[in-house]
Amino acid sequence: MKRSEVNALIEEAKELLSVNNIRLPPFAYWSPKEWETKGAEANEIRACKLGWDLSDFGEGKFSELGLTLFTVRNGHNSEAPYNQKTYCEKFLIVGENQITPMHYHKLKTEDIIVRAGGHLVVVCHHRSEDDGLGDAPIRVSCDGVVRDLKAGEEMVLTQGESVTLPPYLYHAFWAEAGTGTSIVGEVSKVNDDENDNFFFDPIGRFPDIEEDAPPVHLLCTEY
Repeated sequence: MKRSEVNALIEEAKELLSVNNIRLPPFAYWSPKEWETKGAEANEIRACKLGWDLSDFGEGKFSELGLTLFTVRNGHNSEAPYNQKTYCEKFLIVGENQITPMHYHKLKTEDIIVRAGGHLVVVCHHRSEDDGLGDAPIRVSCDGVVRDLKAGEEMVLTQGESVTLPPYLYHAFWAEAGTGTSIVGEVSKVNDDENDNFFFDPIGRFPDIEEDAPPVHLLCTEY
């Protein structure tokens, strides 16, 4: 991805969140120059990878296969004292038909919540013994109400609705065509992108950046 594209996507996300009366914490708006003034007092942001995060999943087709995220809070599975925080919160900006590809987590249980904007389509499969997509029926909790689904069935979540995704449950999602960009919240156990993301297809997680412009904000991997 080009840095100019990353800058534009972050600015679009900030504007979309602001229009929907969602204000991010102060460090979301720090410039690279401001980061140069931050010392050990900001180590939690660095260690737990809080902040802006974009992925094209290594495919170079962001509008089709991509995601813009902001991690508001997160712990760490091993590093003290951050391992005392056992939870994570994110905002996800999901475009119409912009797919976050099929994956599961071994450690993380997460609630995916449609906070505003377009409807979210979620597709799930149990993980088979050979790490493939199982065809057994699925039972999930949607806002405390049991919901039974066929493997691969599209589940549409509207504003205010959520689903709980347990470990080892494959899932993919995108915003439903014609409903607009979806602002999605994630509340979960600690997020660990390096060790707890298992994609069905071999793809990348963090983008390679072509530096065609100065960064407006640093990504969570760049502190």
